[in-house]
Amino acid sequence: MGDQDASPERGRASTDSAVEGEAAPAEEVIEPVLRDRITSGFSWLEDIVYVGLGVLLGCSALVLLFATALRFLQDLLAGTLTGNIVDLLDRILLVLIFVELLYTVEVTFRERVLAPEPFLIIALIAAIRRVLVLTAGIAELLEQEQSLFRNAMFELGLLTLLILALVLAIVLLRRRHPQAVAQRGGAQSRSTRKT
Repeated sequence: MGDQDASPERGRASTDSAVEGEAAPAEEVIEPVLRDRITSGFSWLEDIVYVGLGVLLGCSALVLLFATALRFLQDLLAGTLTGNIVDLLDRILLVLIFVELLYTVEVTFRERVLAPEPFLIIALIAAIRRVLVLTAGIAELLEQEQSLFRNAMFELGLLTLLILALVLAIVLLRRRHPQAVAQRGGAQSRSTRKT
């Protein structure tokens, strides 16, 4: 009798699992659809943010370029270009940083991946920019306190090491992982159009 009592429970258990088995595929179908919709929404939102960043960076770079060109013309006409050449170079490098940031946004938007090379190049430009500003002010630092000069020399040494490390990182990245190096959009977009 023990076997007979157990069989109705087994029957109920198998019926319950059959009902659960029928419900499980419906949940499995709904979940991926919902996940796809949420992922699509996030992707769409991400695209909007990247386009907004690109527009802001592009406009900022243009304004900065125009201001730098205007300053260059003013210094040239006033005959003070040689005295302000370091400031002009600083502004040009700042424009270049904006352009590289814009390129990084473009690569991320186009390829849906964060390529490390543009970030390394931006850091390299920023470090070189700081070195130029520091070396331009060395004459003034010599006339001031000794501790300021010593701190500037320490910073210059650290920046030099940073620049060497960044250059080494870029070289190693290009040698070992050529696919991690982002290509400029013009050549790649033309080849993509043909295929």
